[in-house]
This record gives sequence, structure tokens and C-alpha cells, in this order.
Amino acid sequence: MKKILNSIILTVAIIYFLSCFITGSWYFLDWVDLFIHELGHLAFRPFGEMIYFAGGSILQILVPLLCAMYFLRNKDIFSSSIVCLWLGQSFINIAIYLKDAQAMSLFLIGGGTHDWNFMLSRLGLLSQAESFGNLVYSIGVLIIALAGLIGAYSIYTAKEELD
Repeated sequence: MKKILNSIILTVAIIYFLSCFITGSWYFLDWVDLFIHELGHLAFRPFGEMIYFAGGSILQILVPLLCAMYFLRNKDIFSSSIVCLWLGQSFINIAIYLKDAQAMSLFLIGGGTHDWNFMLSRLGLLSQAESFGNLVYSIGVLIIALAGLIGAYSIYTAKEELD
């Protein structure tokens, strides 16, 4: 029964992620990422201006990564793979923001300063925003692909528990 349930969960997740790739919108996860991103700014505020601006993206990666590590520690590879789908999506979300550093055309909650424009300008790397964004996007796609494959493999190799 667990194999069937996990197969359904993975199938729904794959359909969701494929529809997100096709439409370019991550619906629900965008809002989760936004909340965590903004919380990251608050959490990292005491550590200085640069880390304050980086804190949103740091926490946006750290939360799903820590969740995945929790499941791995408890030897639940399937659940870890599902959370890693979110981790990959977080990378993609950050990549979109990063690639916007020069144009600054994305809507920012409350106006404010564009994190990646600020950080890359300070580091003298603003002209590299597109390249960095493409790299981060590729990492996200790779994580999603691997997570899906690992999830499927964990279902395939799981021993069915007797009720």
C-alpha cells in the first residue's frame, strides 16, 4: 500500500513540476518561497548589510535542504526526494530573481532594494547576473531531475510492508 501511495505522490509531484516548467509559474511554492525569503532577511539582519540582503536567498535554500537532511537522517529516502523537488524549485526561483538583477523588472514586495542588484553591484559582478542566474537555474533543474529519479528508485526498491 505504501508503494502505491508513494507512486501517486511522486506522479502528482511530477505533473505539478512539469506544469510549472511549461507555464513558468510555480503557483503555491512561489508563495512559500516568498515567505521564507522575507523571513531570511529578518533572521540574518544582525549579521551586517551584505548578509542581510543574501539572507533571503540563503534561508530559501536552507529550509528545504534541512528538511531533506532530516528525512535522510531518518532513512526516509522517498520523503527526502520529494523535499528535494522543492529544493530544486527554490534554486530556480532564486535564479529568476538573480537574472533580473540588471533589469530589475520583477515586482518587489514593499518596493525596496533588489537583493541581487545590491549584492552584485557591491561585488562588481552585476554584468555577470545573467550567467550566474543561468548556472543557478541549471543546478535547480538538475536537483529536480535527480530527486525525481531517486524518488522513483526508492519506490521501485522498497520492500512492501505487510499489514
